[in-house]
Amino acid sequence: MEPTAAEILDGYGRACDQLEEFLVEAGPDGLSRGSSGTRWSNEQLLFHMVFGYMVVRALLPLVRVVARLPVPARRAFAAALDASAAPFDWVNYWGSCAAALVYGRRRMARKLRSTTAALARSLRGEDELSLRRWMPFPRRWDPFFTDHMTLRDVYAYPTRHFDFHARQLTLRAPE
Repeated sequence: MEPTAAEILDGYGRACDQLEEFLVEAGPDGLSRGSSGTRWSNEQLLFHMVFGYMVVRALLPLVRVVARLPVPARRAFAAALDASAAPFDWVNYWGSCAAALVYGRRRMARKLRSTTAALARSLRGEDELSLRRWMPFPRRWDPFFTDHMTLRDVYAYPTRHFDFHARQLTLRAPE
């Protein structure tokens, strides 16, 4: 069942609150510690979690355009993106490493708040028809991308991504 707009918006607020809690809880030692199941430090992973929301802001216009193409053209576009998975993975990893240095713990929470506020404004302006428009996504880029993602799915995606990666954080020192 697809999430409602209210559920998506609640997820944005929860993610913002949770990120702020993570940043307070972690301290410098917790942020520099390696995460579980990734090559990132906790600070880099936290930025990557924020980046998921930033990516959606960029994806929304793309989805609106591609969703109007004939289905074979949509599938060809997704296949072309899938073919570029290796460079995407490289940029995704190293971009999060570098951006964590720029944003750091002080700016990261503000960036998530401003990004989710912009997404919320955009979501509130969508009608039901636009939320049902869809395009196939490059499945090799992310485990949450599917062959058929509606605009509503795209709005919901970053919180799923955030929640998944939150389980990989190791902010507390092992006892």
